[in-house]
Amino acid sequence: MHLVPVTPPAHVQIFSGFDYVATDSERRRVYAAHTASSTLLIVNADSGAVLKQVDIGPLHGVAVDPATGHVFTGDSDGAVSEVDPVAGTVLGSADVGAKVDAIAFDPELHRVYADEDDGTRMFVVDTTTMKQVGVVALPGHKPEYLAIDPQTHLVYQNIDNLAEVAVIDPTQLKVVRTFATPQLQKNHPLQYDPAFKILLIGGKNGVLGSYTREGKLLASAPIPVVDQCDLDTKTHLVACAGGKKVAVLSLAASGKLAPVADLDVADGVHTVAFDRNTGYIWIVWAATDGDFVQALKLSQ
Repeated sequence: MHLVPVTPPAHVQIFSGFDYVATDSERRRVYAAHTASSTLLIVNADSGAVLKQVDIGPLHGVAVDPATGHVFTGDSDGAVSEVDPVAGTVLGSADVGAKVDAIAFDPELHRVYADEDDGTRMFVVDTTTMKQVGVVALPGHKPEYLAIDPQTHLVYQNIDNLAEVAVIDPTQLKVVRTFATPQLQKNHPLQYDPAFKILLIGGKNGVLGSYTREGKLLASAPIPVVDQCDLDTKTHLVACAGGKKVAVLSLAASGKLAPVADLDVADGVHTVAFDRNTGYIWIVWAATDGDFVQALKLSQ
């Protein structure tokens, strides 16, 4: 298999800087946090054309409500916001009082979980009211990415500086246990496969590990010096970005990880998102000649 571009790089107004990417496969949209411009970038998921940018304020995390198509953002100015991407308006914001990095949305509980950038807390926002309903004290001082088990609603939070994962109970809104990931350094990406009940956790040392929900290591594989990964829960493929490369691996029910393909990309590519309808992998990056968004695909 080969990883190849499927759309040409689409030029975005130059502001130099992106963070997380998310897709809405049903509504055919790609969303990216254009951090330096303080806007939510909206892209057509079929053509790759830039549709609009919505002024949010400084933002990092992005998550989509599959029921409404609204987009939640984690904001550097201390809020979680809800955006109507069709109208291009911010519908409301929940003030959490600290800079937000990554976020995850639980559509059944109507909650956004937002971790404090380089902090010690996770903020919980009720999206039906857009009000903060809880604060979870976290171990360490550098939470990174997080993922939700849709069956148990437990939240798994990477802790970069401790090389461990904190498990948050959604009822008690507290950390009920942690498990160490000594094979990793500076944990960043974290994904959950609900069919296989496997966590995928990556480190800045270029290792991706598959773990049981209890924290048992099943397998590991080399990846680029990675920032973030995204899992296609339909195909059990995981794409990881960092170190001028995007790499795709397959996950087996046993936890085994196998390389599928990789591609050299621009230096600024560090976040990715799968379109689960087409299998396209969306990337964004900033360069000296502009900011760009592009889709990649696997090909024989």
